[in-house]
Amino acid sequence: MRIALVNTNRIRPAVAPIGLDYIAEALNASGHQVRILDLSWTGDPQAAISAFCSPQDVDLVGITLRNTDDCDFGTRRSFVGEFVETVHTIREHTGAKIILGGAGFSVMPKPVLDACGADFGVWADGEFAFPELANRLEQERPWHDIPDLIWPDQGAWHHNPSAVLSLASLPRMSRGWVDNRRYLQEGEPVGIETKRGCPGKCIYCADPIAKGKQTRPRDPRTVVEEIETLLEQGIDHLQTCDSEFNLPEWHALETCREILGRKIGHKVRWQAMCSPSPFSAQLAQLMRRAGCVGVNFGVDSGDEGMLKRLKRGFGPEDILNAVDCCRKEGIEVMVDLLIGGPGETRETIASTLELMKRAQPDKVNVALGIRIYPGTELARLVERGPLAAGVIGGPDPDQPLFFVEPEVAPFASEMLDTFVSDAYERKVRMRRAAHQALLRGLR
Repeated sequence: MRIALVNTNRIRPAVAPIGLDYIAEALNASGHQVRILDLSWTGDPQAAISAFCSPQDVDLVGITLRNTDDCDFGTRRSFVGEFVETVHTIREHTGAKIILGGAGFSVMPKPVLDACGADFGVWADGEFAFPELANRLEQERPWHDIPDLIWPDQGAWHHNPSAVLSLASLPRMSRGWVDNRRYLQEGEPVGIETKRGCPGKCIYCADPIAKGKQTRPRDPRTVVEEIETLLEQGIDHLQTCDSEFNLPEWHALETCREILGRKIGHKVRWQAMCSPSPFSAQLAQLMRRAGCVGVNFGVDSGDEGMLKRLKRGFGPEDILNAVDCCRKEGIEVMVDLLIGGPGETRETIASTLELMKRAQPDKVNVALGIRIYPGTELARLVERGPLAAGVIGGPDPDQPLFFVEPEVAPFASEMLDTFVSDAYERKVRMRRAAHQALLRGLR
């Protein structure tokens, strides 16, 4: 079949759509003709769509929604409205079936489908369900039982049961479907995936919803072959797209050893999202030797009680150890904080900021307010009522919901401002544009 794939993500800095790169490879391996329209580089999306789409040139259109919003309490910018407009514009220019997918879509597929009126949706692994759907439509075979497919059934959306499939069955990735070099030249590292899924129990996180709760590692040899392919294209700065690169740690160690075994650690620079536990001195050493230049630890809090309430699975000492291991190896460390969760107090915020002063990471990213995603434990707690007083936002997918603990709403922003103006003034990036105005309703 003739298939068009559309990247709708136009936020800056521009992020290379690794999902479309992988899906295009899987569709091509199944014998389909694939073209990609990357709207990230166009100043006029409607004109680009009009020039790209033609009823005679395409049988299926796959459209990806990477993020539903910017996940920033200060701006609360939704991308759903823009995405809906893009889908409607594509519909105006082709009668082909439209299939929605992407990480953002997989977090809240049915509301997005309701807003867009597409023909199908694919939850999670598009590399498996999309080619199978294309095969069956081309062969005029029944398709209603395809795992992870979402389709209209008597006025409602039917979501087929999921299938946890091994990533070993994916084709070799050529990484040639997207202009990755341009993304790198624009200043952002290019993504590489070493595994998929997350077994974590964090009460707010949408990764297990969008990518599955079971960790599925890729063969380290396959991962490093993909890195070599990118290096051959002149792409030497990478970012892991795993939920946590070091979960499980053995897989991270094996991936680093494979890079070292192929003697390319000096040719590539890469950054990784990691959990503070397990994070050993051995892992830090191997990561550095394998070309790792930066680690981002999404710790959320430095207070033991808050970490337990958020169900993070590690403690303050783990954070200190992980940062120290990286520092000894010369790996730059950024720590992400998420302030304002259920049970937050002045004391827990102070405890977190004090731990940051002890840890001395190179950078600290502080966000106030926790995004409430459907299907998470935080969403269920809000729905049951106890946390309703801390909710800001609307019920529609284009009105992102956030939670801020009412007890800290009157002073949290000031505490964080003081922290920024202290010794960390040049190291801390704050998301604080409209915090004060947004918090007034909670006082």
